[in-house]
Amino acid sequence: MSKRILLIEDEVEMQELIKNYLLNYGYDVTAFIHPKEAIEDFKNNRSKYDIVILDLMLPEMDGFDVCKRLKSYSDIPIIISSARGDIGNKIYGFEIGADDYLAKPYEPRELVLRIEAVLKRAQKSDRLKISDFSVDESSREVLLEDYSIDFTKVEFEIFLYLLKNRNKVISRDQLINATSLHEDTKNRTIDMHISNIRQKIGDDSKDAKYIKSVWGIGYKFIG
Repeated sequence: MSKRILLIEDEVEMQELIKNYLLNYGYDVTAFIHPKEAIEDFKNNRSKYDIVILDLMLPEMDGFDVCKRLKSYSDIPIIISSARGDIGNKIYGFEIGADDYLAKPYEPRELVLRIEAVLKRAQKSDRLKISDFSVDESSREVLLEDYSIDFTKVEFEIFLYLLKNRNKVISRDQLINATSLHEDTKNRTIDMHISNIRQKIGDDSKDAKYIKSVWGIGYKFIG
């Protein structure tokens, strides 16, 4: 399956050059000129992308702000592609979560090599990093600011589903179907598991930092 790239680049000629070159190397590229449109698409379809190529000098928003917004939704790899190649911009880019920084002008082949290297590093780590949490799905280990959280199997499944669907309202039925719980599981059982999860991560239902109750529907991870 080809890797899927979100390209945010407002210079049309550069966008076409990058897009066509990456297509020739088998990548599936979705390109945007306007960062707000790209952010909205990523927010609703984040699972369809493997990596982001991001320009800094964009209309409506600075690329650094775009980088921070994207990273707030998912720890997707981001390569900054910009004419702002001074060391200060590079350092700041890495500080806010960029995985690589490529100063323009550059040969398109170098971008391909950088993409391959970043994706390879990402594949070596099974950890999902969202908000204050780091999750290893294979070992079912959850770290909260480097402290291990001892979840049961079902608690882990519920927490992981909420985490992966951050800022989306998830019904109790969705949680039942997404876990190893039986179809006839009662809603109050889900509520009990959520209560246990909250207790273990130090969350408060009345003043939620991570898991918010949505009356009459279910829950939403907001951290």
